[in-house]
Amino acid sequence: MKKAFKLLAFTLFAGWMATFYGCNKDIENEIPKLITNDITQITTTAATTGGIITFDGGVEVTVRGVCWSTTPTPTVDSYKTSDGIGSGTFSSNMTSLIPNTSYYVRAYATNSLGTAYGNELYFTTSSHGSIVFDPDLIYGSVSDIDGNIYKTVQIGTQRWMAENLKTTKYNDGLSVPNVTDFIEWSGLTTGAYCWYNNDSLAYKATYGALYNWFAVDTKKLCPAGWHVPSDAEWSILTTYLGGKDVAGGKLKETGNTHWQSPNIGATNTSGFTALPGGTRNLFVDPDFNDWSWISLEGNWWSASESIYNSAIYWGVFYNSNGIDSQGLLFKQSGFSIRCLKDS
Repeated sequence: MKKAFKLLAFTLFAGWMATFYGCNKDIENEIPKLITNDITQITTTAATTGGIITFDGGVEVTVRGVCWSTTPTPTVDSYKTSDGIGSGTFSSNMTSLIPNTSYYVRAYATNSLGTAYGNELYFTTSSHGSIVFDPDLIYGSVSDIDGNIYKTVQIGTQRWMAENLKTTKYNDGLSVPNVTDFIEWSGLTTGAYCWYNNDSLAYKATYGALYNWFAVDTKKLCPAGWHVPSDAEWSILTTYLGGKDVAGGKLKETGNTHWQSPNIGATNTSGFTALPGGTRNLFVDPDFNDWSWISLEGNWWSASESIYNSAIYWGVFYNSNGIDSQGLLFKQSGFSIRCLKDS
């Protein structure tokens, strides 16, 4: 009798355990996890990317590929490829693209529980027939707390924003004060921003905002995982591009759409696309307005202090192939910001 009871108890217990763990196994299943590969081999009408499926979710991946569109956050309802099944690394070729057009792309993977997406990247097709960048010139994207999406570019060992910052909030959600009055701006000892000439419609989209150094010093101005580069990090960039005498040309956007002629030496071979966003000044003079140097200079704060209430900034110019750094301009000045990804 005891043996029969034990056998029954064991049978019931084993059945319960099988049911319990079977259900838990189902509960643990989820959609896949994956990463979007860097974009390479960009031409006028095609580009190569792909993805890495790091976890299939416990259920076989039945379709995988990349999807893209001209607006952020593409899905499988947008243009897409289909590149096999299962986990691991896969390659994808995007075709029938439009020349000189910007696209957003994400890898995707689908199992029986749904579709998951990798990180979003950003690229622009060439306006010419040749491939526009090599393995050392790889674009991506990052967004700030306001939802602005910025193109990024790998230059040597560093990943930079390829556009000027335009956030109106710190990365903890607090607002950066928008100070329009010149006298108030000149007396600040706390963070603030403005638009060139107080005109966001004319200048925000292209040139971003101008910030004082006190906003930089909060260490909360860039998106999480990014920071305002130090003077030493600007120097690393400059050295990689051949030194101060030639690096400016490699950083500047080509042509005269934004830069005043002659825009000496501009090749933008770095992909940095430096723009002449101008400066907000600290004194009024009949020949020197509150704002100056739009179309003539691009100036960016570093995170490094100098002496006499000053900080170090770096600048490029319409009439020079070089880049220069200065450390004797007051922290109340208004300059552009380029963020650098944390190492």
